[in-house]
Amino acid sequence: MRRRTALALTAAALASPSVGSAQTLIPLHIAGVPEDSITPAVWAVQNGIFRKHGLDVQLEAQHSGSAVTAGVAGGSYQFGKSSMISMLVAHAHNIPVVIVAPGGLYEASDANEAIIVRTDSPIRTGADLNGKVVACSAINDLYMIGTRAWADAHGGDSSTIKFLELPISAVAAALDTGRIDAGATIDPDLQQALNTGKVRVLLDPNGAIAPRFMYTGWMATTDYVRANATTVAKFRDALIESARYVNGHFPQTVEVMSKFTDVPAAVFNSMPRVLGALSVDPKLLQPLIDTCAKYKAIPASFDARELIDPALR
Repeated sequence: MRRRTALALTAAALASPSVGSAQTLIPLHIAGVPEDSITPAVWAVQNGIFRKHGLDVQLEAQHSGSAVTAGVAGGSYQFGKSSMISMLVAHAHNIPVVIVAPGGLYEASDANEAIIVRTDSPIRTGADLNGKVVACSAINDLYMIGTRAWADAHGGDSSTIKFLELPISAVAAALDTGRIDAGATIDPDLQQALNTGKVRVLLDPNGAIAPRFMYTGWMATTDYVRANATTVAKFRDALIESARYVNGHFPQTVEVMSKFTDVPAAVFNSMPRVLGALSVDPKLLQPLIDTCAKYKAIPASFDARELIDPALR
C-alpha cells in the first residue's frame, strides 16, 4: 500500500543476543502488504517469536499481493503474505505456490476495508454504480470481485462498471479531484480517509462474498515446501503463536504497527483490528474461490484443498 521499503525488520537485530546464536538460525526473507493482517509477522519479528522457533526473519513491506506472489515465485522471498485472490490467480496459471500459514480473517461485524465515495456523492445503490469509474488495487482483485457481487445484488449491472487500477494510498486524493467515482481502500488508509470527513463508506466488498472467510494467507512455492518441510512448520508455528497473542492484545501492537506502516498510532487505536486465523481451513477459502470463478477472475472453481500445503490437508 505504501512505498517499497525502508520498512524492513530483522529478527536477529531486534531480538536479544542471549536467545540462541545467529549461526544456528535459519535465515528467511519474507514479505507482505503492510495492512493489518501482517501484524502477527511484525509482532513475531519484534518480540523474538521467530527467533525462538529457530528462524532469522527479515520482513519487507511490498506494495501489492501480485508483487509478493512474483517475489515468492521468483525466489526473492521464501514466504509471502498476499490476498487470496493473488494466490487463486497464480494457481489458475499453474504457478506452483501453496498456502503454508493462515493470514487475516474477514468478519462482517468488523470489516476493515471498503469502497468509499466522496461524502457528497449521489452514489448509494448498485444501479448508481452503472457506468461509473471505480478504483481497485489490481484488476480482478478482492475489491473488484466484491464490488461486482454487491452491485449485482443491489440492482446494478456490474459489467458496466469501469474499473481502474490505482494504489490504495492514492484513492482518497483521486476521489477528491474527481478522477474516480469510488475506490477501494483498507485500514489503516481507510481510517485515515474517513478521519478527513471528505469520504464515506459506500459498501463492504468482502461482505458481498461471504460473512466470514480468510482473505489473506502466507504462501511458498511447492518446491520450497517439499525441500524444507521442517522450516515451513517452524514458520507456521511461530506465526500462529504470534497471531494467538495478537488476537487478544491489539493495544500492545499499536506502536510496532505504527512504526512498520508509518501510520499514526491514533489511526490504529480508532480502527477495527483484524483477527488472525489460527488454521488453514478449506471452508474459509471456498466461498472466495466460487465467487472468483463466477466473475471469471479464474477460469473455473476448484477444491480449496488444492491450494493448501499437503501437510495441512
